[in-house]
Amino acid sequence: MSIYVGNLSYDVTEENLSTAFAEYGTVKLVKLPTDRETGSMRGFGFVEMSSDAEEAKAIEELDGAEWMERTLKVNKAKPRENRGGGGNRW
Repeated sequence: MSIYVGNLSYDVTEENLSTAFAEYGTVKLVKLPTDRETGSMRGFGFVEMSSDAEEAKAIEELDGAEWMERTLKVNKAKPRENRGGGGNRW
């Protein structure tokens, strides 16, 4: 399972996010996607922890919590949609 973390401050780092989630267990991975064109943070990220129980606890405690002057949106990540590539070009 992976955790989706939305409404993040654009100043957040992977280290900041890892530290925040470490209170609820062992953090295995943190990803902060960036915009392909600008390279800037997109305002959301993903966290993987070592057990489902730790992830459930983190979601329960952090969803709606105030962090870095933002109200976090934290839930179970949905599988990535395959949006295809390029569209129909003639």
